Amino acid sequence: MSNVVSYNNVQDKIVQLNGQDVILDYAVADLYGVETRVVNQAVKNNPDKFPSGYVFELDNQQSANLRSKILTLNESSGTGKHSKYNYKAFTEKGIL
Repeated sequence: MSNVVSYNNVQDKIVQLNGQDVILDYAVADLYGVETRVVNQAVKNNPDKFPSGYVFELDNQQSANLRSKILTLNESSGTGKHSKYNYKAFTEKGIL
């Protein structure tokens, strides 16, 4: 049994925001096999593990733009697929 995530799985989840490569909270949750809320709770409950520059929250416009792209790329299968909250973006340091 291997807990190693393949490079291809990670590479497909990387997006560029604010001039840097990041992975969004829902993609991190997918990589770790947990719900997005679990990832966001970990960030909220452990601020010392996620200092400034490791994770940041997208503003309303950035989140709206991403939701639009995600909805265009993925066919929605009902309500609840996309968060009503702004996404969190993890930098390379934040994901480790």
